[in-house]
Amino acid sequence: MLGFTRVRRRALAVAATATAAVLTIGGCSSSGDGDGDKKSEGASEKKSGGAFPVTIKSALGPAEIKEEPKRIVTLGQGSAETAIALGHTPVGIESYPWGSDKTGYLPWIHEAVTEKGDKLPKQFTGGEELDTEAILELDPDLILAPWSGVTQKQYDVLKDIAPTVAYPDLPWSTNWDQQIEIISKALGKPAEAPKLIDKIEGQLADAAKTRPDYKDLKFSYIYNTGPGTLGVFKPEEQRVKMVSSLGLTVDPVVNGFKETKGTDSALIGLENAGKLKDSDLIFTFYTDEKNRKEIEAQPLYGNIPAVKKGAVVVGDTNSFVTASSIINPLTVPWTIDRYLPLIDEAVAAATK
Repeated sequence: MLGFTRVRRRALAVAATATAAVLTIGGCSSSGDGDGDKKSEGASEKKSGGAFPVTIKSALGPAEIKEEPKRIVTLGQGSAETAIALGHTPVGIESYPWGSDKTGYLPWIHEAVTEKGDKLPKQFTGGEELDTEAILELDPDLILAPWSGVTQKQYDVLKDIAPTVAYPDLPWSTNWDQQIEIISKALGKPAEAPKLIDKIEGQLADAAKTRPDYKDLKFSYIYNTGPGTLGVFKPEEQRVKMVSSLGLTVDPVVNGFKETKGTDSALIGLENAGKLKDSDLIFTFYTDEKNRKEIEAQPLYGNIPAVKKGAVVVGDTNSFVTASSIINPLTVPWTIDRYLPLIDEAVAAATK
Protein backbone atom coordinates (compact mmCIF):
# COMPACT_ATOMS: atom_id res chain seq x y z
CA MET A 1 0.00 0.00 0.00
CA LEU A 2 1.02 3.56 -0.59
CA GLY A 3 0.35 4.73 2.94
CA PHE A 4 -0.97 8.19 2.10
CA THR A 5 -0.27 10.61 4.94
CA ARG A 6 -3.44 11.87 6.53
CA VAL A 7 -3.30 15.60 6.22
CA ARG A 8 -5.83 18.37 6.24
CA ARG A 9 -6.48 20.18 3.04
CA ARG A 10 -8.66 23.09 2.10
CA ALA A 11 -10.06 23.90 -1.30
CA LEU A 12 -8.48 22.10 -4.18
CA ALA A 13 -11.36 23.25 -6.30
CA VAL A 14 -9.27 24.35 -9.24
CA ALA A 15 -12.24 23.58 -11.41
CA ALA A 16 -14.46 26.34 -10.04
CA THR A 17 -12.93 29.23 -12.02
CA ALA A 18 -9.63 30.05 -13.67
CA THR A 19 -8.85 32.27 -10.72
CA ALA A 20 -9.56 29.44 -8.32
CA ALA A 21 -6.93 27.39 -10.10
CA VAL A 22 -4.37 29.74 -8.61
CA LEU A 23 -6.01 30.62 -5.34
CA THR A 24 -6.53 27.04 -4.20
CA ILE A 25 -2.80 26.48 -4.00
CA GLY A 26 -2.87 28.55 -0.85
CA GLY A 27 -6.04 26.90 0.33
CA CYS A 28 -4.69 23.53 1.38
CA SER A 29 -4.63 23.41 5.13
CA SER A 30 -1.58 22.06 6.86
CA SER A 31 -1.18 18.65 8.40
CA GLY A 32 -1.81 18.08 12.08
CA ASP A 33 -0.48 15.55 14.54
CA GLY A 34 -3.95 14.27 15.30
CA ASP A 35 -4.94 13.48 11.73
CA GLY A 36 -4.21 9.80 12.18
CA ASP A 37 -7.27 9.55 14.42
CA LYS A 38 -9.60 11.14 11.89
CA LYS A 39 -10.25 7.98 9.93
CA SER A 40 -13.30 7.15 11.99
CA GLU A 41 -14.05 10.67 13.21
CA GLY A 42 -17.20 12.36 12.01
CA ALA A 43 -19.55 9.40 11.78
CA SER A 44 -21.36 7.41 14.42
CA GLU A 45 -23.64 4.54 13.51
CA LYS A 46 -26.72 3.75 15.53
CA LYS A 47 -26.74 0.21 14.21
CA SER A 48 -23.86 -2.00 13.17
CA GLY A 49 -23.12 -2.82 9.57
CA GLY A 50 -24.28 0.56 8.26
CA ALA A 51 -27.98 -0.17 8.91
CA PHE A 52 -30.26 2.83 9.02
CA PRO A 53 -30.90 5.09 10.81
CA VAL A 54 -27.37 6.45 10.95
CA THR A 55 -26.25 9.78 12.39
CA ILE A 56 -23.20 11.52 10.98
CA LYS A 57 -21.78 14.41 12.95
CA SER A 58 -20.15 17.43 11.40
CA ALA A 59 -18.71 20.76 12.47
CA LEU A 60 -21.97 22.42 11.36
CA GLY A 61 -24.42 19.95 12.85
CA PRO A 62 -25.53 16.30 12.79
CA ALA A 63 -27.26 14.59 9.89
CA GLU A 64 -29.70 11.84 10.80
CA ILE A 65 -30.30 9.60 7.82
CA LYS A 66 -33.35 7.50 8.64
CA GLU A 67 -33.39 5.23 5.60
CA GLU A 68 -31.41 4.47 2.47
CA PRO A 69 -31.29 7.66 0.41
CA LYS A 70 -32.58 7.60 -3.14
CA ARG A 71 -32.13 11.20 -4.28
CA ILE A 72 -28.66 12.53 -3.50
CA VAL A 73 -27.25 16.00 -4.08
CA THR A 74 -23.51 16.67 -3.74
CA LEU A 75 -21.52 19.83 -3.00
CA GLY A 76 -17.80 20.51 -3.04
CA GLN A 77 -15.47 18.00 -4.63
CA GLY A 78 -15.19 14.24 -4.55
CA SER A 79 -18.63 13.49 -3.11
CA ALA A 80 -20.28 12.92 -6.49
CA GLU A 81 -17.47 10.64 -7.62
CA THR A 82 -17.54 8.61 -4.43
CA ALA A 83 -21.32 8.26 -4.50
CA ILE A 84 -21.17 7.10 -8.12
CA ALA A 85 -18.47 4.57 -7.26
CA LEU A 86 -20.78 3.25 -4.53
CA GLY A 87 -23.63 2.81 -6.99
CA HIS A 88 -25.57 6.01 -6.26
CA THR A 89 -25.70 8.49 -9.13
CA PRO A 90 -26.67 11.90 -7.69
CA VAL A 91 -29.69 13.76 -8.99
CA GLY A 92 -27.77 17.02 -8.63
CA ILE A 93 -24.15 18.15 -8.38
CA GLU A 94 -22.31 21.42 -7.92
CA SER A 95 -20.97 22.61 -11.28
CA TYR A 96 -17.30 23.30 -12.05
CA PRO A 97 -17.23 25.14 -15.38
CA TRP A 98 -13.44 25.65 -15.38
CA GLY A 99 -12.70 21.93 -15.32
CA SER A 100 -15.61 20.75 -17.46
CA ASP A 101 -15.18 19.66 -21.08
CA LYS A 102 -17.44 20.16 -24.09
CA THR A 103 -20.11 18.00 -22.45
CA GLY A 104 -20.50 20.65 -19.76
CA TYR A 105 -19.50 18.14 -17.07
CA LEU A 106 -16.29 17.03 -15.45
CA PRO A 107 -15.42 14.32 -17.98
CA TRP A 108 -14.81 11.49 -15.51
CA ILE A 109 -18.27 12.06 -14.04
CA HIS A 110 -19.88 12.24 -17.48
CA GLU A 111 -18.13 9.03 -18.56
CA ALA A 112 -19.00 7.08 -15.42
CA VAL A 113 -22.67 8.07 -15.45
CA THR A 114 -23.20 7.45 -19.16
CA GLU A 115 -21.45 4.08 -18.93
CA LYS A 116 -23.92 3.11 -16.22
CA GLY A 117 -26.79 4.26 -18.41
CA ASP A 118 -28.01 6.64 -15.71
CA LYS A 119 -29.44 10.11 -16.19
CA LEU A 120 -26.83 12.83 -15.86
CA PRO A 121 -27.17 14.88 -12.65
CA LYS A 122 -28.56 18.38 -12.87
CA GLN A 123 -25.83 20.95 -12.25
CA PHE A 124 -26.26 24.05 -10.13
CA THR A 125 -24.12 26.97 -8.95
CA GLY A 126 -22.16 26.37 -5.76
CA GLY A 127 -19.72 28.27 -3.58
CA GLU A 128 -20.77 31.64 -2.23
CA GLU A 129 -23.57 31.79 -4.79
CA LEU A 130 -25.00 28.41 -3.80
CA ASP A 131 -28.33 27.95 -5.58
CA THR A 132 -30.43 26.52 -2.77
CA GLU A 133 -33.61 26.96 -4.80
CA ALA A 134 -32.25 24.62 -7.46
CA ILE A 135 -31.37 22.10 -4.75
CA LEU A 136 -34.87 22.37 -3.27
CA GLU A 137 -36.40 21.66 -6.68
CA LEU A 138 -34.37 18.45 -6.89
CA ASP A 139 -36.21 17.15 -3.81
CA PRO A 140 -33.16 15.37 -2.32
CA ASP A 141 -33.30 13.05 0.66
CA LEU A 142 -29.57 13.47 1.33
CA ILE A 143 -27.02 16.24 0.69
CA LEU A 144 -23.35 15.25 0.76
CA ALA A 145 -20.77 18.00 1.39
CA PRO A 146 -17.96 16.54 3.54
CA TRP A 147 -15.24 18.17 1.41
CA SER A 148 -16.65 21.60 0.73
CA GLY A 149 -16.76 25.19 1.88
CA VAL A 150 -20.40 25.21 2.95
CA THR A 151 -20.99 27.95 5.52
CA GLN A 152 -23.08 27.66 8.67
CA LYS A 153 -25.67 29.95 7.10
CA GLN A 154 -25.89 27.76 4.01
CA TYR A 155 -25.96 24.61 6.11
CA ASP A 156 -28.88 25.88 8.16
CA VAL A 157 -30.87 26.25 4.94
CA LEU A 158 -29.73 22.93 3.47
CA LYS A 159 -30.53 20.86 6.56
CA ASP A 160 -34.14 22.00 6.29
CA ILE A 161 -34.22 20.60 2.76
CA ALA A 162 -32.61 17.23 3.57
CA PRO A 163 -30.11 15.69 6.01
CA THR A 164 -26.82 17.38 5.15
CA VAL A 165 -23.41 15.83 5.77
CA ALA A 166 -20.84 18.60 6.13
CA TYR A 167 -17.16 18.48 7.06
CA PRO A 168 -16.12 17.05 10.45
CA ASP A 169 -13.62 19.80 11.27
CA LEU A 170 -12.85 22.76 8.98
CA PRO A 171 -14.00 23.76 5.48
CA TRP A 172 -12.03 21.99 2.76
CA SER A 173 -10.11 20.01 5.38
CA THR A 174 -11.42 16.48 4.94
CA ASN A 175 -8.87 13.90 3.83
CA TRP A 176 -9.64 12.04 0.61
CA ASP A 177 -9.88 8.68 2.36
CA GLN A 178 -11.84 10.14 5.25
CA GLN A 179 -14.35 11.49 2.76
CA ILE A 180 -14.82 8.02 1.29
CA GLU A 181 -15.45 6.62 4.76
CA ILE A 182 -18.00 9.29 5.66
CA ILE A 183 -19.92 8.95 2.40
CA SER A 184 -19.90 5.16 2.59
CA LYS A 185 -21.49 5.37 6.04
CA ALA A 186 -24.04 7.91 4.89
CA LEU A 187 -25.07 5.56 2.10
CA GLY A 188 -25.23 2.56 4.43
CA LYS A 189 -22.15 0.91 2.95
CA PRO A 190 -19.32 1.38 5.49
CA ALA A 191 -17.69 -1.92 4.51
CA GLU A 192 -17.13 -0.57 0.99
CA ALA A 193 -14.88 2.29 2.15
CA PRO A 194 -11.69 0.28 2.76
CA LYS A 195 -12.24 -1.50 -0.55
CA LEU A 196 -12.42 1.78 -2.45
CA ILE A 197 -9.38 3.17 -0.62
CA ASP A 198 -7.37 0.01 -1.29
CA LYS A 199 -8.40 0.10 -4.93
CA ILE A 200 -7.19 3.68 -5.38
CA GLU A 201 -3.88 2.98 -3.69
CA GLY A 202 -3.52 -0.20 -5.74
CA GLN A 203 -4.15 1.60 -9.02
CA LEU A 204 -1.38 4.08 -8.27
CA ALA A 205 0.97 1.36 -7.04
CA ASP A 206 0.35 -0.73 -10.17
CA ALA A 207 1.09 2.27 -12.37
CA ALA A 208 4.33 2.89 -10.46
CA LYS A 209 5.43 -0.69 -11.16
CA THR A 210 5.25 0.00 -14.90
CA ARG A 211 7.72 2.87 -14.54
CA PRO A 212 10.67 1.59 -12.47
CA ASP A 213 12.88 4.29 -14.01
CA TYR A 214 10.91 6.94 -12.13
CA LYS A 215 12.23 5.98 -8.71
CA ASP A 216 15.59 7.70 -9.06
CA LEU A 217 14.17 10.99 -10.27
CA LYS A 218 13.34 13.97 -8.07
CA PHE A 219 10.58 16.48 -8.78
CA SER A 220 9.10 19.71 -7.50
CA TYR A 221 5.48 20.70 -8.07
CA ILE A 222 5.37 24.46 -8.47
CA TYR A 223 2.77 27.15 -9.07
CA ASN A 224 2.49 30.88 -9.64
CA THR A 225 0.05 33.59 -8.67
CA GLY A 226 1.21 35.87 -11.46
CA PRO A 227 4.50 37.18 -12.87
CA GLY A 228 7.29 37.49 -10.33
CA THR A 229 5.83 34.82 -8.05
CA LEU A 230 6.80 31.23 -7.35
CA GLY A 231 5.34 28.69 -4.98
CA VAL A 232 6.00 25.03 -4.22
CA PHE A 233 3.52 22.42 -3.06
CA LYS A 234 4.60 20.44 -0.02
CA PRO A 235 4.89 16.62 -0.10
CA GLU A 236 1.57 16.06 1.69
CA GLU A 237 -0.51 18.04 -0.80
CA GLN A 238 -2.85 15.86 -2.88
CA ARG A 239 -1.51 16.59 -6.33
CA VAL A 240 2.04 15.95 -5.04
CA LYS A 241 0.92 12.69 -3.42
CA MET A 242 -0.58 11.66 -6.75
CA VAL A 243 2.78 12.13 -8.48
CA SER A 244 4.95 10.61 -5.74
CA SER A 245 2.61 7.61 -5.65
CA LEU A 246 3.50 7.01 -9.28
CA GLY A 247 7.09 6.39 -8.21
CA LEU A 248 8.80 9.77 -8.40
CA THR A 249 10.54 11.33 -5.39
CA VAL A 250 9.79 14.78 -4.03
CA ASP A 251 12.96 16.90 -4.14
CA PRO A 252 14.16 17.14 -0.49
CA VAL A 253 14.68 20.87 -0.96
CA VAL A 254 10.91 21.30 -0.72
CA ASN A 255 10.97 20.25 2.93
CA GLY A 256 13.18 23.21 3.77
CA PHE A 257 10.74 25.84 2.51
CA LYS A 258 8.63 27.46 5.20
CA GLU A 259 5.02 26.52 4.72
CA THR A 260 2.63 29.37 4.15
CA LYS A 261 0.42 29.38 7.23
CA GLY A 262 -2.63 27.18 6.90
CA THR A 263 -1.55 25.56 3.63
CA ASP A 264 0.29 22.60 2.15
CA SER A 265 2.43 24.94 0.07
CA ALA A 266 5.14 27.55 0.34
CA LEU A 267 5.40 30.84 -1.52
CA ILE A 268 9.16 31.07 -2.00
CA GLY A 269 9.39 33.94 -4.49
CA LEU A 270 10.80 33.84 -8.00
CA GLU A 271 14.16 35.03 -6.67
CA ASN A 272 14.54 31.58 -5.10
CA ALA A 273 13.96 29.67 -8.32
CA GLY A 274 17.62 28.61 -8.30
CA LYS A 275 16.97 26.47 -5.24
CA LEU A 276 15.16 24.03 -7.50
CA LYS A 277 18.38 23.24 -9.37
CA ASP A 278 18.40 19.60 -8.26
CA SER A 279 14.84 18.86 -9.31
CA ASP A 280 15.02 16.51 -12.30
CA LEU A 281 11.42 17.29 -13.20
CA ILE A 282 9.11 20.22 -12.68
CA PHE A 283 5.33 19.81 -12.46
CA THR A 284 3.10 22.85 -12.81
CA PHE A 285 -0.07 24.31 -14.32
CA TYR A 286 -1.24 27.66 -15.66
CA THR A 287 -4.58 29.43 -15.39
CA ASP A 288 -4.62 30.19 -19.11
CA GLU A 289 -2.36 30.69 -22.11
CA LYS A 290 -1.64 34.31 -21.21
CA ASN A 291 -0.47 33.27 -17.76
CA ARG A 292 1.74 30.58 -19.31
CA LYS A 293 3.44 33.00 -21.71
CA GLU A 294 4.07 35.52 -18.94
CA ILE A 295 5.61 32.95 -16.62
CA GLU A 296 7.71 31.17 -19.22
CA ALA A 297 9.11 34.51 -20.44
CA GLN A 298 10.76 35.19 -17.07
CA PRO A 299 14.54 34.57 -17.16
CA LEU A 300 14.69 33.30 -13.57
CA TYR A 301 11.97 30.80 -14.35
CA GLY A 302 13.52 29.74 -17.63
CA ASN A 303 16.87 29.14 -15.96
CA ILE A 304 15.56 26.45 -13.63
CA PRO A 305 17.56 23.47 -14.96
CA ALA A 306 14.55 21.20 -15.49
CA VAL A 307 12.68 23.99 -17.26
CA LYS A 308 15.67 24.74 -19.47
CA LYS A 309 15.87 21.07 -20.47
CA GLY A 310 12.17 20.86 -21.18
CA ALA A 311 11.63 18.38 -18.35
CA VAL A 312 8.35 19.98 -17.37
CA VAL A 313 4.99 18.29 -16.91
CA VAL A 314 2.14 20.70 -17.57
CA GLY A 315 -1.54 19.82 -17.46
CA ASP A 316 -2.74 20.09 -21.05
CA THR A 317 -6.39 20.82 -20.25
CA ASN A 318 -8.35 22.38 -17.42
CA SER A 319 -10.04 19.03 -16.90
CA PHE A 320 -6.71 17.29 -16.45
CA VAL A 321 -5.44 19.95 -14.04
CA THR A 322 -8.60 19.45 -11.99
CA ALA A 323 -8.49 15.66 -12.00
CA SER A 324 -4.80 15.45 -11.15
CA SER A 325 -5.36 17.76 -8.18
CA ILE A 326 -7.82 15.54 -6.34
CA ILE A 327 -7.85 11.91 -5.27
CA ASN A 328 -11.10 9.97 -5.51
CA PRO A 329 -12.41 6.76 -7.10
CA LEU A 330 -13.03 8.32 -10.52
CA THR A 331 -10.23 10.87 -10.92
CA VAL A 332 -7.33 8.51 -10.18
CA PRO A 333 -7.87 5.99 -13.02
CA TRP A 334 -8.87 8.81 -15.37
CA THR A 335 -5.70 10.73 -14.52
CA ILE A 336 -3.21 7.85 -14.60
CA ASP A 337 -3.87 7.03 -18.26
CA ARG A 338 -3.22 10.63 -19.22
CA TYR A 339 -0.42 11.37 -16.76
CA LEU A 340 2.08 8.66 -17.66
CA PRO A 341 2.68 9.77 -21.29
CA LEU A 342 3.20 13.37 -20.14
CA ILE A 343 5.65 12.27 -17.46
CA ASP A 344 7.45 9.96 -19.88
CA GLU A 345 8.14 12.90 -22.19
CA ALA A 346 9.56 14.96 -19.33
CA VAL A 347 11.66 12.02 -18.11
CA ALA A 348 13.11 11.60 -21.61
CA ALA A 349 14.06 15.28 -21.65
CA ALA A 350 15.56 15.08 -18.18
CA THR A 351 17.70 12.02 -18.91
CA LYS A 352 18.96 12.69 -22.42
